[in-house]
Amino acid sequence: MHDTGTGSTGNTAHPSRRTVLAATAGVTAALAAGPAHAAAPDDSRLRALVSRMTLEEKVGQLFVMRVYGHSATAPDQADIDANLKEIGVRTAAELLAKYRVGGIIYFAWAHNTREPHQIADLSNGIQKASLELPRGLPVLISTDQEHGIVARVGKPATLFPGAMAVGAGGSWSDARALGRIAGAELRAMGIRQDYSPVADVNVNPANPVIGVRSFGADPRAVSALVAAEVAGYQGSGVAATAKHFPGHGDTNVDSHTGFPTITHSRELWEKLDAPPFRAAIAAGIDSIMTAHLMVPALDDSGDPATLSRPILTGILRERLGYDGVVVTDSLGMEGVRSKYGDARVPVLALKAGVDQLLNPPDLDLAWNAVLTAVREGELTEARLDVSILRVLRLKSKLGLFRSPYVGQGGVDRVVGTRAHLAAADRIAERTTTLLVNEGRLLPLSRRRYPRVLVVGADPASPSGTTGPPTGVLAGALGELGFTATALSTGTAPSAATIAKAVAAARDADAVVAATYNVTAGSGQKALVEQLVATGRPVVAVAIRNPYDVAQLPSAPACLAAYSWTDVELRSAARVIAGRVKPRGKLPVPVQRADDPEQVLYPVGYGLSY
Repeated sequence: MHDTGTGSTGNTAHPSRRTVLAATAGVTAALAAGPAHAAAPDDSRLRALVSRMTLEEKVGQLFVMRVYGHSATAPDQADIDANLKEIGVRTAAELLAKYRVGGIIYFAWAHNTREPHQIADLSNGIQKASLELPRGLPVLISTDQEHGIVARVGKPATLFPGAMAVGAGGSWSDARALGRIAGAELRAMGIRQDYSPVADVNVNPANPVIGVRSFGADPRAVSALVAAEVAGYQGSGVAATAKHFPGHGDTNVDSHTGFPTITHSRELWEKLDAPPFRAAIAAGIDSIMTAHLMVPALDDSGDPATLSRPILTGILRERLGYDGVVVTDSLGMEGVRSKYGDARVPVLALKAGVDQLLNPPDLDLAWNAVLTAVREGELTEARLDVSILRVLRLKSKLGLFRSPYVGQGGVDRVVGTRAHLAAADRIAERTTTLLVNEGRLLPLSRRRYPRVLVVGADPASPSGTTGPPTGVLAGALGELGFTATALSTGTAPSAATIAKAVAAARDADAVVAATYNVTAGSGQKALVEQLVATGRPVVAVAIRNPYDVAQLPSAPACLAAYSWTDVELRSAARVIAGRVKPRGKLPVPVQRADDPEQVLYPVGYGLSY
């Protein structure tokens, strides 16, 4: 393995431009020396690169793989052990040398994203390891940075409200600003492909996997916000990725753990699911991610969309005219593994029209399966070349041939700046939605209600934010002049826990209850009802799905925050205190709890002061 040892401390300087040119093949060097702002990739030079690659290198270029560790060459021993167990290599550098993968995906749980300077060093170490290989190519580094409840890079990077909150704000300029700032920060850390925005139209309140990750239930509104975020991300030099084609918004099965079926007719799909993807394509989207679900109206074979040639080639490529990169959702998810074995999935995905194979559970098995399929004639080398050329075009467009490395100065200038954090707060202030305000309880008067008890669900803090939610809300209210106390009651409070909260409420002037996906028989519902029975004014804040309000008819005030990240909780606190007026409007309808066929609050509903 080629291991130079750089990056072991996480603070090494990135290699010089001279080192890059000396370490790479002649054609790659020629590309790197090209104009700084070429109008379009030079296909003849990219094709020459493809022609020089061995078959094994071509197969590798199609894979995007996870790898454990904060460093490309010197990860912690626990991460070395995890890499050996799952991938058969010790480090990212060894992964690149053995399999020549074209992309690497970062995860917080893989210890790739400790903090911005370390991320930049890891990115540089990955690029150096790849470029120093024979015919070495730059690596397309990606991550899931949707914001809201799904993000892999946490504080001190800027974290924005999630998609449904942005949908509640309804501002195209806010969506574009989010993409522009978030994209600039990712690029500064060496991440050039973001698996965002979610283009699914969430019309099923019971959707367990999309929900608040979607901009909403109105395909026109979702389309506009998708296009705006794409423009923002790609304007900052990061490839945006619309997901999950052909649409994951109407399912009650999580494709991570099961195999969903979308029962929409072809006509309904055209009206409901297709528009955001059409908008993304019109906006010049660089990549589109597939969904591991079945849509019989589009392909009645029983195959998931990821493996469906009628869907990916017939509809996405030919009907919608998309010629950018198609990336699978993670190949470790049950939705794509349920029908075929792990060795067949990557081959069938390529036959369907996929370009990038994301995160297979067993890379060696998947890599060799593709290699064997070419050698035995099931796949042609020419088919691989088509996808490799798309991937190389994207790498060229993103500047990876001419400038694969990032500097620590860029991290300091760009990531988590005061201006960026302030922009996130301003955007969040336009998203908080007031749904109930009996007797004009809100804004809450500090003079009349100086002592506030904050109770409720404390799900694990997402996205590297501060958490827990009750503590963040209490802290924010304290900064706004209240005397606030936090008491975590959890997502399923027991009778004893409820009794403890009720006793604490009697020593407070008002109560704020953070709720998380309340159901009819939920302890959270009983908690709110018993708190209301104390006579203390209760403000319910839904910190995930806005549908909670339908289960809480006794609460005199209800807000939807759409997530429990710091930026959204701080915004909710400012609305409660009257520092800002609630301006969010529901981007999804809320049905009655006792009659789901009836709409309690329609799309566009929202009160103000």
